[in-house]
Amino acid sequence: MNKAESRYFGTAARMDEALIECLGKKDLEYITVKEICEKAGVNRSTFYLHYENIGDLLNECVEYTNNKCFERYSSDLTDVKKRLASERLEDMIFISPEYLRPYFEFIRQNKRLYRVVLLHQEMFRTKNTFQWIFDSVFSPALDRFRVSEKKKAYIIHYYLGGITSVAMEWIGRDCADPIDEIVDICMSCIMPKSKEELIRDKSLFE
Repeated sequence: MNKAESRYFGTAARMDEALIECLGKKDLEYITVKEICEKAGVNRSTFYLHYENIGDLLNECVEYTNNKCFERYSSDLTDVKKRLASERLEDMIFISPEYLRPYFEFIRQNKRLYRVVLLHQEMFRTKNTFQWIFDSVFSPALDRFRVSEKKKAYIIHYYLGGITSVAMEWIGRDCADPIDEIVDICMSCIMPKSKEELIRDKSLFE
């Protein structure tokens, strides 16, 4: 990357961050180019050199956000796919801590960003983000269990709706609780323990 490209990407990232900051305070229709430029430290001519309007910047911001999330999974995805293809059916777990932990680590490291994303899920097309994860990880697992395409859609909405709600509550608490504790809560909801196990494991109630 040459110096000119580096400057462009640095400016673009600042404008992405400026839009995210504005979205944390007001709805998109009330955000102006002037506000974004002031927060990003650029002039209006620079903005219009790269974008026709705020909608173009939003589209770039969505891609920027999604890529940051994908990076959490991409390095381990090959090993996950190999194991899903070879693991014994009776040993398989649809959602496991190793899939959840990178997600919550990403949230904790990007609290401000993710708070905005979850508050504006349709705008940031979070379904597309989750669809990528679903297609890459969860769908192959469901194929092993011979789940129909129709049922897959319901299953993914059920699980990811619950996980997203947990994430929202966690963000509301400023991500103060340990990640492993949040993952355990999700796993307890996904795979409920028997009454006897709950009695033995009192940590959930502490």
